[in-house]
Amino acid sequence: MKLLVSPRDVEEAIAVIRGGADIVDVKNPSEGSLGANFPWVLRAVRELIQRERASVELSAAIGDFVFKPGTASLAALGAAFAGADYVKVGLLVKTSEEAIELLKAFSKAVKEYDGTKKVVAAFFADFERAGSVSPFLIDEIASAVEIDVAMVDTAVKDGLSSFHFLGEEGMRDFVSAAHELGLKAAVAGSLKFEDIPKVKRSGADILGVRGLVCGGDRESTVKEDLVRKLRMLISE
Repeated sequence: MKLLVSPRDVEEAIAVIRGGADIVDVKNPSEGSLGANFPWVLRAVRELIQRERASVELSAAIGDFVFKPGTASLAALGAAFAGADYVKVGLLVKTSEEAIELLKAFSKAVKEYDGTKKVVAAFFADFERAGSVSPFLIDEIASAVEIDVAMVDTAVKDGLSSFHFLGEEGMRDFVSAAHELGLKAAVAGSLKFEDIPKVKRSGADILGVRGLVCGGDRESTVKEDLVRKLRMLISE
């Protein structure tokens, strides 16, 4: 299972790389669950990876999107151009039809620029309170679009994890559905260290965190020792 950690700047990215993460996922937590950072920050982290000669991949979140496929596609192209290997969007759309149209534009923008780059659709476990499309519609949505990774996250960051909303069985169902569609499955969303065995049992391909390796407060700073601790836990 790959470890994805979300820094907000170059200094945090150093801690992410040295702590042993596989994917450096640049985001801006002050702008939401999958808040977009600035292109110059993304480029600076790409340059850091190259200088360090680190064997890590670079990911970029472009935001939590309501139904604005044009805006999402342009943001996605910007992230791909700035050097991201993965481009990730949060689905705050209300229906599967909206999700499909947005993801088609989002994916087309990335894949036409560089077909080797991966697109990530992030569903929200707390979809009922967020008013967003259900992750359990993944079959209908993902079968109609070209994406590479399906993720579960939480829209509201109040300490309640994705497992609080979906349960362990629901998470396994989501991961299985993603795999049946030929996708990688990622689990994120206010996870705690005690949730790691559940993530492993779900069969997920990627574990995504930020707050966990900031000591529980996602607005704090990523700590290298906590990244390393998590890396060891998921490798056991």
